[in-house]
Amino acid sequence: MPMNIEFTAHLPRLLIVEDEPDIAELLALHLSDLPAQVRVVHDGREGLRCAQTMAFDAVVLDLRLPSLGGLEVCRALREGGNAVPVLMLTARASELDRVLGLELGADDYLAKPFSVLELLARVKALLRRASLHRGKAPPAETALLHGALRVDRLQRRAWLDEGELVLTAREFDLLWHFARHPGRAFTRSELLHDVWGYGHDGYDHTVNSHINRLRAKLGEDKAEARFIHTVWGVGYRFEARCA
Repeated sequence: MPMNIEFTAHLPRLLIVEDEPDIAELLALHLSDLPAQVRVVHDGREGLRCAQTMAFDAVVLDLRLPSLGGLEVCRALREGGNAVPVLMLTARASELDRVLGLELGADDYLAKPFSVLELLARVKALLRRASLHRGKAPPAETALLHGALRVDRLQRRAWLDEGELVLTAREFDLLWHFARHPGRAFTRSELLHDVWGYGHDGYDHTVNSHINRLRAKLGEDKAEARFIHTVWGVGYRFEARCA
């Protein structure tokens, strides 16, 4: 079974970071059958190095790893601007662990023991999302301007009043989604589905915390929202207001 291979261009590339050999072998076996090209590493630091230096379409990342834990790997990727989809695995199924993983930028979360069919469904969903994000947006939507706010999808950068905003990968995704739909009110569940994707039902407080941080970076307070407005009983609406 090919666990570390020379990649070719026509198949998706998956990185598995899992320190338990039996589980790593099981993951590689089934994910190779998608079909996909799979690379397996057993150490957190090596997994981070691989994800930073090679192009992958998705990462399956264990939470508890030698030398560097899965949460730290995920945090480092997102802080470095790497938006590769991440499916986090863990033997711990507590809500706190799940929320922390999502807060740090994981795209999905699966607790051990898991169904192989569910694993495959979730990885396929991540690969579909990665494919949609690669160059399929219309040319007019590569950059958006709303008053003093400018958002560039290709550079994954945003500026307000000519100063650049320092955003995490998820904060940028959330801001871009809002900026693409000015005037539309979104429920928290809709934002979870559209921005976080598959498998996040019930984590509305994750949306709240990200929006609070994004508002702070936009220089907003609840009394005078310049861009992200609360729609009571519904959720949030993006609407540029002149300074």
